[in-house]
Amino acid sequence: MAQVNINIRMDETVKKQAENLFSELGLNMTTAFNMFVRQALNKGGIPFEVVRKDDFYSPYNQEKLRESIESTNNTIKSFDELEKMAQ
Repeated sequence: MAQVNINIRMDETVKKQAENLFSELGLNMTTAFNMFVRQALNKGGIPFEVVRKDDFYSPYNQEKLRESIESTNNTIKSFDELEKMAQ
């Protein structure tokens, strides 16, 4: 299979951070980018969720908050229940 070169522009600080992270994972930038592209092709799109960070009240975030609250409510015991469990 023929190899080609691709030039990508990015912030120098971000590049250094990415190189450090990938190095810790035993990868280089080329391997990491190839992994990303192969996953995108495999999934038929970006292989992770792309969302706006500042949209706290989005339906997605609100649902996650509801799930978290429900999970917490299901695990919190009253003091009496905790005392019974300790016996």
